[in-house]
Amino acid sequence: MPELTARVVRASFPRGALAIRIREVLGALFTDEDFAAAFPGRGRPAISPGALALVSVLQYAEGLSDRQAADQVRARMDWKFLLGLELDDPGFDFTVLGDFRSRLIEHDLEEQVLEVVLARLSDTGLLRAGGRQRTDSTHVLAAVRTLNRMEFVGEALRAALEVLAAAAPGWLTGLIDASWVERYGAKIDNYRFPKGENVRREWAEQVGRDGFALLDAVDQSAAPLWLREIPAVQVLRRTWGEQYHRDTKGVRWREGKDLPPGRRRLASPYDLDARYGVKRGSGWTGYKAHLTETCEPDAPHLITNVETTDATVDDTEMTQAIHQHLEKRQLAPDEHVVDSGYVTAAHILTAHNDHGITLLGPVGADTHHAKRGDGEHAPDLTQAAFSVNWDAKTVTCPQGAVSASWSDQRKPSGTPITRVHFAHADCAPCPLRSRCTKAANGTWGRSLTLLPREQQEVLARQRSEQQTAEWKARYDIRAGVEGTISQAVRRTRLRRTPYRGQPKTHLANVLSATAINLIRVDAWLNNTPLGTTRLSHLARLDLVA
Repeated sequence: MPELTARVVRASFPRGALAIRIREVLGALFTDEDFAAAFPGRGRPAISPGALALVSVLQYAEGLSDRQAADQVRARMDWKFLLGLELDDPGFDFTVLGDFRSRLIEHDLEEQVLEVVLARLSDTGLLRAGGRQRTDSTHVLAAVRTLNRMEFVGEALRAALEVLAAAAPGWLTGLIDASWVERYGAKIDNYRFPKGENVRREWAEQVGRDGFALLDAVDQSAAPLWLREIPAVQVLRRTWGEQYHRDTKGVRWREGKDLPPGRRRLASPYDLDARYGVKRGSGWTGYKAHLTETCEPDAPHLITNVETTDATVDDTEMTQAIHQHLEKRQLAPDEHVVDSGYVTAAHILTAHNDHGITLLGPVGADTHHAKRGDGEHAPDLTQAAFSVNWDAKTVTCPQGAVSASWSDQRKPSGTPITRVHFAHADCAPCPLRSRCTKAANGTWGRSLTLLPREQQEVLARQRSEQQTAEWKARYDIRAGVEGTISQAVRRTRLRRTPYRGQPKTHLANVLSATAINLIRVDAWLNNTPLGTTRLSHLARLDLVA
C-alpha cells in the first residue's frame, strides 16, 4: 500500500467505506498467482490479474459497466486504496475487463474469484464449515428477446441472410429475389405476421422452403466451402432440423411429440445455450441460478456456491452437484435447508451417506385419489395405510388382504421401483373400496408403486416428521434465502444476464455472488442489522387491527 494513498484516504474517509474496510480486514484479496493459469509466462507484462478480478467484483457490487468501472479506478481514492495503487495511477483501458473475463472462461477459472474470497473469509474466521446452509434458485433472463416459433425460424433465417449478405454478397445476390428482402429485410416480429391460422402456417412453411433452398445452395459443390462453416448457417441448419420436415410431400412444421425435447431445442438463434423454461406458470428464455448461503446467527450470511443451468433443468437435478462442490471447498454444512424442488428420498440418503449432510426439506405428499360416490367425505387410503413386508415381498391392506403381485421394475429414467397389485376379487367386495381404488373390473384392484426399501422408509418417515411443529420451526429458516435472491437481483442485476452463452452467464453469477459477499462482510463489520421482511401499507393496517 503506497504510504501517500493510505494517509490521504484515511484522512478523507474518517468513517471508512466498503473498499477501505475490506482492504483493512481481508488484505489485497487477490494475487496475480491466483489467475496465473490464464496468462502466458512470456511476452509483454499484462495488467495485474488480481487487480482486474477485484475491479470485476466491485463492478458488480455497484452495478457498473466496463467503461464506468475503469473510470472509477482512475477517479476514486477508496478504490485505489483497495487496489493498492498510487493516487496518480492512470488505470487501464476498459476493454481489458472483457479480455480478462474471456481468459477466465477459456481456462475454466470462472469459480476462482469466489473460491479465493471464500478461502480468505475462512482464514479470518468469518466463514466455517458445518452449521446450516440454505439454497434456492431464481430465473435469469437471457440477453435476447423471447420468440415464439414463427419468430424464431424467421429470425434464424434472417440472421443467416444478414451474415451472408456481408460475407458473400455476390453469391447471395444470384440466389434470392426481392420477395426475400420483403420477408426478411426487417426484424421478424409477431405483429407483422398475417392474420389467421392457415395463412400463418403457410407463411411458416414458406420460410421453411426458403431456408432449405438456402442450405441446399450452400451445400452445392460450386459454393465456397467456407460458407458452411459460418456459425449463423450452422444455426440455421440445426434449427431447420428441429422445426421442419422435408420429404416428397414438401416442407411441413413439426408438431407435438415430433419436436425435440425443450432441453435440446434452441430458443434463440443468438444465444445457443438459452432455453425456454416454465416455473409456477411463468415462462422465460434463459437460465437458472442456484445460490447457496450460510445462515448462522453469529456470522455474516455468505454465498458459498453458485450453480448456473439452462431454464429447463429441474432443481432436483442440482442437489448432488451442490453437495459435491461444497465438499470440494471444505464448506459442507451439517444441515442443508431447501424447498421441495431439491428433495427426494434418494437425495436424503445420498446426502447423509456420502457427504454427512442432513437434507432438510419437504417431500411430496402421500396422495391417492379414489373413485368416490356422492356424499362420501372419508379420507382416501394412502400408502401409509398399507403394511409392507419387504422380506416376504408382500403388502397387506387395512382390511387384511394380501397383495397378489410384486414386480421389480425401472422407470424410463432408470430409477428402480416396485409395482404391487391386489387381486380384483379381494377389492371388489371390500367395504373400503370407494376410498381405496378406481379399478372397476379386470384382474387387478388397488395398485401401489414403491421405491427401494431404504428410500421408501425414509420417505414415510419424512412425510410424518414434516407435519410436526418442531420440524416446521427448523424449516422456517429457509425463507431467508429469498432475501438473498432479492438482494442479488436489486444490487447486482442478477435477473438479466448481460452476456450470451451459459459460460459467460455463470461467470456473471459468480461475480454477483462474490460482490454480495463483500457487501455483507462490510455490513457485518459495520454492525448493520439484517433487513426485515417488507410489508405493504395494507398488511401493516391488518397487523395493527
